[in-house]
Amino acid sequence: MIKGIGIDLIELDRINQIIKRNDRFVQRILTEKERGQLAAYKNESRQIEFVAGRFAAKEALGKAMGTGIGKVSFQDIEISRSEHGGPEMKLHGYEHLKIWVSISHSEQHAIAQVVIEE
Repeated sequence: MIKGIGIDLIELDRINQIIKRNDRFVQRILTEKERGQLAAYKNESRQIEFVAGRFAAKEALGKAMGTGIGKVSFQDIEISRSEHGGPEMKLHGYEHLKIWVSISHSEQHAIAQVVIEE
């Protein structure tokens, strides 16, 4: 049964500006494992896409839960790659939920959609 659906769209330039102004932003948004994945990208524009996509996905999860970010933190949510290469999302403390996530980018935006099944 579907418990919630969320979507989020973010401008890549906005994320880039935030990162340049706040050197702790990436540490606040990404888990240690995600920061390791980020470090594998040497191209700055690809790094911005990565951070923006993860940010949008985590915001979309908050919307799908109906609580927004606050009841859960960005650090409680981890996005990794599935065995097939697509994104896979886990939420600490809610392992009983099946979370579906899709992340996409354009030249200017990142978008993510999350569906929660119970």
